[in-house]
This record gives sequence, C-alpha cells and structure tokens, in this order.
Amino acid sequence: MKPNPTGSSPEACKATGQAPQQKTQARPAQTRRQKVLVTGGGGYLGFSLGSSLAKSGTSVILLDLRRPQWELSPGMEFIQADVRDEEALYHAFEGVDCVFHVASYGMTGAEKLQKEQIESINVGGTKLVIDACVRRRVPRLVYTSTVNVVFGGKPIEQGDEDSVPYFPLDKHMDHYSRTKAIADQLTLTANGTPLPGGGTLRTCVLRPPGIYGPGEQRHLPRVASHIKRRLFMFRFGNLRTQMNWVHVRNLVQAHVLAAEALTAARGCVASGQAYYINDGENVNLFEWMAPLFEKLGYSQPWIQVPTSWVYLTATVMEYLHLALRPICSIPLLLTRSEVHSAVVTHTFRIAKARAQLGYAPDKFSFADAVESYMRA
Repeated sequence: MKPNPTGSSPEACKATGQAPQQKTQARPAQTRRQKVLVTGGGGYLGFSLGSSLAKSGTSVILLDLRRPQWELSPGMEFIQADVRDEEALYHAFEGVDCVFHVASYGMTGAEKLQKEQIESINVGGTKLVIDACVRRRVPRLVYTSTVNVVFGGKPIEQGDEDSVPYFPLDKHMDHYSRTKAIADQLTLTANGTPLPGGGTLRTCVLRPPGIYGPGEQRHLPRVASHIKRRLFMFRFGNLRTQMNWVHVRNLVQAHVLAAEALTAARGCVASGQAYYINDGENVNLFEWMAPLFEKLGYSQPWIQVPTSWVYLTATVMEYLHLALRPICSIPLLLTRSEVHSAVVTHTFRIAKARAQLGYAPDKFSFADAVESYMRA
C-alpha cells in the first residue's frame, strides 16, 4: 500500500490542525479531557482498548450491539447500538476526538459464510462510521483491519506495506477478507477529507493477524473445543510454514500510538498510512499451539493428513452448511480460508510501525494465555 499523499506532509498537517484550536481558545486545552469512541467495544479487543484508554484518563465510549461481559471501569460509557444505524452513530459521535473502528463480522467459523451480514457490517458500517466522523467533525479515525486484506492463500514472507498489494477482491475465497479489504481502502481514501467548519479527517489502518491473550474467546476456545472432541488429532501442512500472532496488549499499544500519530503534535505521521502489527515473531501454528494440547491432557497431533484432503473436507462442509442452513446447522471444523492460513506462510514485518508509531511489542507467551483459559 502506497501512502495516501492527501494531507500527508507534516507542514500541511500542522496548518490544518491549528484551525480548530483557534476556535476553542476560551477553553484551556490542558483542562479538556480527551474523548474517544470504540466501535465493537463489547468485544475482546474493543473492550481491552477502551479499558486501557480509560485508565490513562481518557473519556471512553464503547459502542456495540452486545453488552460487554466485563465490568466497565471509571471513565467508560457503553452505548448499545449497531454500526449500521446512521442516526445512532451521529448521536454517539458528538464531541468525540478520535474513533477506533474495531467492529467487524465474519472472522471465523460459520460466521464466514453469512455474506449479507458480513457485507452490511464490514462495508456498510464502515461507510457510515466515516460519514459520521465527517458530519460530527471527528478529526481522527483508526481502523482495525487484518493481514487478510493482502493474504489470499499465496505465500508472503516478511511482507511490508509498500511491497505487498491488496489481494484481488474477486479472488478472495471468504467474504470477511474481501469486505475488510474494501473497508481498509475506504478508510485510507477518506484521509484528508475536509470537515465542516474547518479541519481535516486523518485516518490510518492497522493490520493485525490472529489475536491472543487472557480472556480471548474466539480462537483459543474454538480450538480447545475441537481438541476436546478429538477433532484435531491430526496435523497437515509442514513445520516450515510460518505465520504471526499478536497479543492483545501489543495490539492495544499500537492503536493508542496510531491515534497519537494522527495528531498535529506528531506531524500527522500516520495520516493515510497502513501498518502491519504483530508480536515481531514468526511461528508455526502446530508448534505454537503445543501448550494448549499439553494443558488439556492430549498428545500433540502425530497423524499427518494430506492438505488436499483437509481442503476438500472444508469445501464439502462449507457447501453442506449453506445447503442445510434452513433445516439445521452443520458445525465447521475449518473453512477453506482457515486451511490456507494454516498451511501457507504469511509473515509481515513491523519495521514501519516501529519507526513511525514508536511501536515496541512486549514479549508474551501463548502458554500464559492457555494458563488463564484453564483457570477460567
């Protein structure tokens, strides 16, 4: 992804960033509490991000259709609303300094097959979020994208933001990746949009891989369930295949830094930019998952199954799930895109995030996340 040139120079950033400040001279800037909004704030990443920001003294609004299962900290407010509700967004965005658009749908399992729902939330919702930012004069928007916008089953080794293009939209095999790529581009295209009455909308996108950490409830519990049902007693692919993961605290750090890097104080260095975010380590999926098998009391998979068999099974199960959905729900062990993710190397460099955002991922262990899961 080439940087969006619109408004990308530090000089232009500082010039446009001064106008809103001149209009609010009567209110001392140092006494004004920053106000941010997190879409998808009821989910794992959104709530973790909101909690971190609230602890630093920021006023946080969490917006989601589902209520958080965790207790809100002081400085946090929850608004139950849909990102596809234009009026709800308009009201919620009042007085907001930065929006973190984390909400999405269709990441894993059977959700990946619900095309209309995925399209309406990931694309339609993003359009409405951008529009609400402009109407409410929100100056900063950070979008949580995914590495899947560039990965579609072909190997990527140490990819970076300039050398790896978007995967062709018509070649994506799952609706989540395709719609996230559209939303990624919509967000970057919106960078530099003039705001009513002065000022400019500054945007950037973060592209993480799979997320892990204490309390994570999407990837780890799903794999653990398959292991307990003895559905994951085989391995496929080879041990040379590598990928990245990101701990939730590292991803939260990246979001906070990205928002800061959209301000005039930082020369809007992140304006119109995309960043890969991960732990800075390349791992093999089955080796990385070893602590989960161990803690659950199962030996690691030793039966090697041809990848072509696994892919064919995933294909058949997807079609069966769609065909029988009106009657019953067929559980999906893996989808086709998840098979590709497990057997095709796709690793990304984080040098740009380190250099421009000051991103410095801490060292975490997946085994610690497994310990937390077992205790819970």
